[in-house]
Amino acid sequence: MSGNEEVKATGGILLVLSAPTGGGKTTIAHRLVKEDPRIRFSVSHTTRRPRPGEREGVDYHFVDDAAFSAMVEAGEFLEWAQVHNHRYGTHRSQRDDAIGHGETLLLDIDVQGGLQVKRADPGAVLVFILPPSLDVLLDRLGRRSEEPGFDLPTRLRSALKELESASVYDYNVLNGDLDTAVRQVRSILEAARLRPSGISGYAHRLNEEIALWLRSHDVHRF
Repeated sequence: MSGNEEVKATGGILLVLSAPTGGGKTTIAHRLVKEDPRIRFSVSHTTRRPRPGEREGVDYHFVDDAAFSAMVEAGEFLEWAQVHNHRYGTHRSQRDDAIGHGETLLLDIDVQGGLQVKRADPGAVLVFILPPSLDVLLDRLGRRSEEPGFDLPTRLRSALKELESASVYDYNVLNGDLDTAVRQVRSILEAARLRPSGISGYAHRLNEEIALWLRSHDVHRF
């Protein structure tokens, strides 16, 4: 190993992005995945119908209520929650496969799900995305007004509840400027990758190399 070799994280990380509807977390999530090949986007299961342009297995796994209930009963979800009359869940296989490959699994989920993930895995990194103002939030929500069943007062009441949980997340990022918000989340992730659990593979390798050097030079380790 040369002195200039880059230290790379080997441990997988669960990165959770949550926000009130219109906070912009999904846009940030897709930018992160596009810019960093070590990030894998978690594809949730949901009971809601696809929106125009959404693809099965890419945006969501679309299932009916009976199938979702069966998976809940079987304990297949890392987290699941009911949001706006529909259920969403992260299958455990998503977490297991990403972590097993030393990747970051990015979960674009609501506050209920985020807190479940933190309870299941205290090492998960939770980031709450905040809209910069009520006017911006209303503008973003207005773009969804054509969605079936959309109800603005219901979305705003949900936003009030979700904002109460912002203080218990690990980090809060203000999404006023998209580039800045993406850069801040990337900085949070890079810091998480440098935690001892994230570079344990490197530390172990360095330990072995030092021990080998000491043995080859007939020097006692202690």
